[in-house]
Amino acid sequence: MSKFVYSSPRKYIQGSGVINELGKYVAELGCSALVVADSIVWEIVHSAVKQSLDVAEVSFQYEVFNGESSASEIHRLSELARSYKTTTVIGLGGGKTLDTVKAIADELKQPVIIVPTVASTDAPCSALSVIYTDEGVFEKYRFYTKNPDLVLVDTAICVNAPVRLFASGIADGLATYIEAAAVKRSHSLSMVEGSPTVAAMAIAEACEKTLLTWGKSAYESVASKVVTPAVEAVVEANTLLSGLGFENAGLAGAHAIHNGFTAISGDIHHLTHGEKVAYGTLTQLVLEQRPDSEIAEYIRFYRSIKMPTTMKEMHLEGVAWADLVKIGNQANNEGDTLRNLDSTLSGEDVANALLAVDAISRSLCKIN
Repeated sequence: MSKFVYSSPRKYIQGSGVINELGKYVAELGCSALVVADSIVWEIVHSAVKQSLDVAEVSFQYEVFNGESSASEIHRLSELARSYKTTTVIGLGGGKTLDTVKAIADELKQPVIIVPTVASTDAPCSALSVIYTDEGVFEKYRFYTKNPDLVLVDTAICVNAPVRLFASGIADGLATYIEAAAVKRSHSLSMVEGSPTVAAMAIAEACEKTLLTWGKSAYESVASKVVTPAVEAVVEANTLLSGLGFENAGLAGAHAIHNGFTAISGDIHHLTHGEKVAYGTLTQLVLEQRPDSEIAEYIRFYRSIKMPTTMKEMHLEGVAWADLVKIGNQANNEGDTLRNLDSTLSGEDVANALLAVDAISRSLCKIN
């Protein structure tokens, strides 16, 4: 008999200026906090964070995030938190910062508060982290017994981040329903080890519809650094809908191929998570033998928000066949999710699909 599992954060709050309410919500969970952010993010938010925590009488200790969600960084910050005797953990920033903070909270068995400063990934709401080596190579997924206690998203902060990161969040979110449908089709398990629920599939579908309907106008608004109803809808899709969708309905080819890219060196690692997921999504569509018109629709949309759709834009032009197969083999390793798409795929199948995406996209560029 199938087991259906649905998991979500305790509380999700989104809106322009909500960073000023952070302390009120943190005080519900603890009276002292380890605050983790990289130095750039901290420069942007420290004044509002400090004032909000001070008003709520929550003491805190700030520590800088060193850039990689690795076992050594998690251990370093966990030991510091123990020495400070803090009772909660707050993470501010992008996906790798937030994944690290979730792991710290798990190590300490403490509440975790997630404050994304960019709407660039679906990491904030999930009960898992993507763990990399110190060199940035994908290592494993780390799973937790609960989702974050609070996810607080200030859209006024998010629109001031580079528009490229916002577009990357849209690309990451667009993988949600495509991967969820593959998981359901193959009778595979979600990231919470259950069959996809009706709720999860509905959320994943709503994520895709929201992004295709308002993604371009929201992108243009963020380019102008203004918060509009379209921006609010897309931030919610990038963060909440995509997070709930991927976790409860599952991952398949797009994210596995993203992880496959970590197997090779080069300028591809200057791309964002979402940019690599975008190409992984197109590659999954090719592997699924989706209609030409459908693949073209996605390519045109990605290009409208300046996401990469060719090997040249992925910094893979001229890469040796053996390296493309290496990407495919890494995507197909036992700990990843390509098998949720098709358990018979080989590294060579993925390599061929990577090249096919490039050929289709370049053909469309000539037509347009």
